[in-house]
Amino acid sequence: MTTQELLQKAKAARRDISAADTQTKNRALLAMAGALERRGQEILSANTLDLEAARGTISDVMLDRLALSSDRIAGMAAGLREVAELPDPVGAVLSRVERPNGLIIEKTAVPMGVIAIIYESRPNVTSDAAALALKAGSACVLRCGKEAHRSAAAIVAALKEGLSAAGLNHDALQLVEDTSRASANELMAARGLVDLLIPRGGAGLIRACVDSAAVPVLETGTGICHIYVDRRADQEMALDILENAKCSRPSVCNAAEVCLVHREVAGEFLPKLKDRLEHNRFGHPVQLRLDPEAAKIIDGTPAGPADFDTEFLDYILAVRVVDSLEEAVDHIAAHSTGHSEAIVTGDERAAHAFLTRVDSAAVYWNASTRFTDGGEFGLGCEMGISTQKLHARGPLGLEELCSFKFIIKGQGQTR
Repeated sequence: MTTQELLQKAKAARRDISAADTQTKNRALLAMAGALERRGQEILSANTLDLEAARGTISDVMLDRLALSSDRIAGMAAGLREVAELPDPVGAVLSRVERPNGLIIEKTAVPMGVIAIIYESRPNVTSDAAALALKAGSACVLRCGKEAHRSAAAIVAALKEGLSAAGLNHDALQLVEDTSRASANELMAARGLVDLLIPRGGAGLIRACVDSAAVPVLETGTGICHIYVDRRADQEMALDILENAKCSRPSVCNAAEVCLVHREVAGEFLPKLKDRLEHNRFGHPVQLRLDPEAAKIIDGTPAGPADFDTEFLDYILAVRVVDSLEEAVDHIAAHSTGHSEAIVTGDERAAHAFLTRVDSAAVYWNASTRFTDGGEFGLGCEMGISTQKLHARGPLGLEELCSFKFIIKGQGQTR
């Protein structure tokens, strides 16, 4: 089926989804979760073929993003069930005004229509995106990277089975068959067929969509995430946070890429950091890329001109020594992608200044940046992390996938 044909099918099915009541949508989500579990072995077999084809062409860290397991499939099913438990955003009255002339004006949440998602080699995004779009009353068109296409196709087959079992039109969920750049360009140009396009992937993909799309784009961002270790930080806490933020899953956008350390504690803290990250419990040593001041204290790779502007998505951490909180905030302003930043400190005034002045979608005090995630924020799962400021920011959950309209009720008023 061509991309245009499946877009037409999705557009035709969107009315069925937008008209579905909460009970029907929740029943479909539960059926989709059950179908994922029943078809788990088929999905794993498809994923094995994807992994075999990708091995040697992408890094081990990216292979981890691509890999599925029984536990990950169970997590995908759990995500569907969690979305079923969330309040239905469709029809919610966001604000209500009664005018002096008696008109009642209600700002009311409504479905987007057809949401298209372009994403790379993360098969779990397939079920997350489908679940959120369905609960938000929209049809969903998925276009994944070629490395994950077999896995995504097996997942979509299971999800469509669940939709049909609940009596909903399974054409509301579509997977683009063409994984070439041409299909991505078709989605970007599909005015009248795509109501919202969400790119979820690397900087090149996101920039191409923002620069070239003729349809509305909700920009998700790359994650050059910073952790600033203040002069009054609990150093053991800082080590735990940095190890988690860098090593627990370095291939994701909420992983830390930069560590800033206050000069007053750098001499004591950096040797501890080097020891912890070289011998971390995740079993893979971290390469430290050091600015000249950090390099005076510990051994490591000298930081290159681009290292503080790179989303490594790997076991690499750029490290800089700063003279003050103000310098840390200035560095983040100059180099951050606006995703997630953290301060580790016992000084409440310093924390307040950091939280107030750092202009990112998620700002932390004494916690890992790895929590920037729809599930961790209580959204069930997420469509991505928005680093823009218009319409939606941070993890994209159900509310962010709705538009709104004004419903006006009168008794014959004229102007």
